[in-house]
Amino acid sequence: MKEMRDDLRGKDRICLPLDGIADRKELAKIVRKLSPVVGIFKIGLELIVKLGPEAVAIVKENGGNVFFDGKFCDIPNTVGNASQAAASMKVDFFNVHASCGIPAMQAAVANKGAGKVLAVTVLTSLDDTECEAIFGASSQDKVTRFALMANEAGVDGLICSPREVSLLRSRPELSELLLVTPGVRPEWAATGDQKRVMTPGEAIKAGADYLVIGRPITKPPENKFASSVEAAMAIAKEIERAEEEKINKRR
Repeated sequence: MKEMRDDLRGKDRICLPLDGIADRKELAKIVRKLSPVVGIFKIGLELIVKLGPEAVAIVKENGGNVFFDGKFCDIPNTVGNASQAAASMKVDFFNVHASCGIPAMQAAVANKGAGKVLAVTVLTSLDDTECEAIFGASSQDKVTRFALMANEAGVDGLICSPREVSLLRSRPELSELLLVTPGVRPEWAATGDQKRVMTPGEAIKAGADYLVIGRPITKPPENKFASSVEAAMAIAKEIERAEEEKINKRR
């Protein structure tokens, strides 16, 4: 499975969050413009509340693959029903919080249809102090524990900081899981509200499969890129270079 993921093109590994969208027309325009250079579009809570299931349909109609970022976290029956609803929209990925527990994650897996279930470990906006306050452990300790729980539940992948990718890849029992990493910022981009970050190249070399990258593409520095398309293409090239270096190192 991991070898198959090595064949992904740079653009296929980019997951673009669709945040700050004003309306349906703007959503369709952005997806049409960026679908040739971005592999997956992430529909998060803001857009889910604003447009609901229609947002999924608009993305798919305009050539985009969908990561439904609902972050389900509830009792098993509710998570299972929500997962069934997400699957009925034929999304490519949807996610649950690992903190909802193994039975709830199992309910998501049982109702995922043709999509893939990703488990959120620790949000990349949290530093160790905040993680300790919320979960009573450091981010690395809690990410590892959540990852093991998610694997036991049978999920397809994990969402973690790029800072934890190497840690998770070092665990043989987690080797088949997809790793999706927010908190990825090119060297030329501001970190914003992300705290445990890496560049795209660093994250790929560490073992990440998909990179969630938003503002560096949607609002790239004007003195460096003429458009969002150019920024996405530059990131895809960085990913491909890193992947090639990683493959050559294994030979």
